[in-house]
Amino acid sequence: MVYAKGVTSVTERKGLDKEGKEELQASLELNLSRNIENIQGVFDKCNDLIIRKVPTSEGYEAAVVYLAGLINTEELQEHTLQPLLTRDLASAAAVENSQVSRAETVGEVAEAVLNGEAALLASNQPYAVTVNVRGGNRRAVEEPPTEATVRGPREGFTENIQTNTALIRFRLKTTKLKMVPFTIGEETKTNVILAYHDKLADPEVIQEVTRRLQSIKIDGILESGYIEELIEDNPYSPYPQMHYTERPDTAVAHLLEGKFCILVDNTPVALVGPTTFWLLMQASEDYYERFYISNLLRWLRYVFMFVALYLPSIYVSVLTYHQDMVPTNLLYSIASAREAIPFPALVEALIMEVSFEALREAGIRLPKTIGQAVGILGALVIGQAAVQAGIVSAPMVIIVALTGIASFTIPRFNLAITVRMLRFPLMIAASVLGVYGVMIGTYIIAAHLCQLRSFGVPYMSGYAPLRRKELKDIFVRAPWRKMKTRPITYSGSAEGRRQKA
Repeated sequence: MVYAKGVTSVTERKGLDKEGKEELQASLELNLSRNIENIQGVFDKCNDLIIRKVPTSEGYEAAVVYLAGLINTEELQEHTLQPLLTRDLASAAAVENSQVSRAETVGEVAEAVLNGEAALLASNQPYAVTVNVRGGNRRAVEEPPTEATVRGPREGFTENIQTNTALIRFRLKTTKLKMVPFTIGEETKTNVILAYHDKLADPEVIQEVTRRLQSIKIDGILESGYIEELIEDNPYSPYPQMHYTERPDTAVAHLLEGKFCILVDNTPVALVGPTTFWLLMQASEDYYERFYISNLLRWLRYVFMFVALYLPSIYVSVLTYHQDMVPTNLLYSIASAREAIPFPALVEALIMEVSFEALREAGIRLPKTIGQAVGILGALVIGQAAVQAGIVSAPMVIIVALTGIASFTIPRFNLAITVRMLRFPLMIAASVLGVYGVMIGTYIIAAHLCQLRSFGVPYMSGYAPLRRKELKDIFVRAPWRKMKTRPITYSGSAEGRRQKA
């Protein structure tokens, strides 16, 4: 677990921390052995620290310092150590590797080594040359499993932030694409990049997200979810206020609309903001298929989202208070199925919904081959056994199954889990007040959505407030010939809002 800055510190360690800071601030000297001792003192009990002394053509002593597994040893040998045999330290590194810098303190050397660079030390120079030879075993670019598409690019982000920035650069070839670096985390020192289009993004939004990133004080960032929760407007809202994607093409599409992306090292995900509710209901394929197909699929998602949210609560309210709303034949069928059930409709629904959620969670946590079998067979077996045992009725099993299938049509997992979570308070409200309870719950949800903001942008922008030009890409996706302007919601200037036809 990672804590906010200062939470894990204790008074007894203050002296040690002060001593460690003095070691890091120590300047490098002409004495190579002394420099190596200082570096070894900083990396005490770190058996992956490698220090190799190498011969030079000039006759002075030299050494290379790096961490095992973080560098490309072949590149280090060919482009750094081999030229060092024939040239002096600085010129050899500069000629063979353009990504070099100078480190004049032990702390600067330690930071470079921890970032996967190699530090070259010599007895005739009071500084070190750090060379970018990052490597190690990293995952290759492949199709993201959570955003697979029938039509579209098959590339996805990886855990390497440099690879991710390159994937964006390949698609957005303009000097207006800015990538601002940050280092967040007192202990992990995680590399974070804020990417945005300088001409299209709202300067006030960029200024605000920059301020929020700079204000983060935490021991470490292990995944982009840390940053998402620390910079969102309302951390207590169940609705996601930032969108995330594993697809470079989707990230570039958002940048062209005036949004920003946050890339976090060691995370194959790009955070996107500002976001709206409608954005979370869109898929990348909506813009790759013909607009007729895209509109059909988008409408199906909205319909099934309401089914996933309201079907169990409406069923509970009808059986509890509003039996007259059901056709007589259907009512007789439901009554006969529930005749031997000892529980009221709410308890019956809660039993099945909780069981279904448990099976879904088990299917995710178990190995892939086993998880699929548990999710499908488990639901069938448990549902059939529960009906035969008289614990739940067959109509309730059908309702829960339809609800589960409907939730799978929501394209974003963070929104889908919110919908699944809100089903439970709506069912409780339906059991107490019937349809009126569902209406009150709907009013509360709508009021909350309308007051929600994402970096100052209204969460329901397009309808609340109403922007007629943006209605062409909310419930429907107009043909590309009709979408000639960018969304006003995200762009900061009238010039930036105009999209070339």
